[in-house]
Amino acid sequence: MAQSKVSVLIPAYNEEKYIFETVSAVSSIPEVNEIIVVDDASADNTAQLAVEAGAVVISMPKNVGKGGALNKGMEHVNSDIIALVDADLGATAVEVRKLIVPVLEGRADMTVARFPRARKKGGFGLVKGLARGGIRFYTGLEVMAPLSGQRVMKKEVIAALGGFESGFGVEVGMTIQASRKGFSIMEVEVNMTHAETGRDLRGFLHRGKQFVHVFRVLARCAVKR
Repeated sequence: MAQSKVSVLIPAYNEEKYIFETVSAVSSIPEVNEIIVVDDASADNTAQLAVEAGAVVISMPKNVGKGGALNKGMEHVNSDIIALVDADLGATAVEVRKLIVPVLEGRADMTVARFPRARKKGGFGLVKGLARGGIRFYTGLEVMAPLSGQRVMKKEVIAALGGFESGFGVEVGMTIQASRKGFSIMEVEVNMTHAETGRDLRGFLHRGKQFVHVFRVLARCAVKR
């Protein structure tokens, strides 16, 4: 396997419950060279706990959303391989190594984590269906995890994309643009878990926002064709 090192980029907003364990888990991966947490103007102890766990922390003065946080973090990475990791994975973040290996071995330009089936009922699949259908329409790819935020890719992929889309549509935009530019994408089964949203008001509001953001990204992709 190539000896390239990996930078882990973690956008985080009010994730004090999970961030220490998440950072600690990825720090145990031998290929990881640096861990950068972008604290997106959290109102809790996310930043301090990330520092205590060993991460470099970039604190945003105001909330800019996931895509904006990732773009800010990319200004500071020093490796040729980038791992994007959600802050709420906890100990299961160690599974990111399953995404790192295929990229280091040259078997894919981008890997995407495919999670196990959700432990509790969430939405009705509308956001995921829109995302899958949009990716299929624009690229011909049939993906199972279009919204997965756990991804590893070569730095050149991000450079070719010109940065990340804003909001919750960042993953969909990433997949479409990477495929259009000829990069290979591989989904990898992992045993990860994260904080799941249920069928309550908070969950439906979150998925409603996701739906709008994904729709906007797909509309922008039509203009970029």
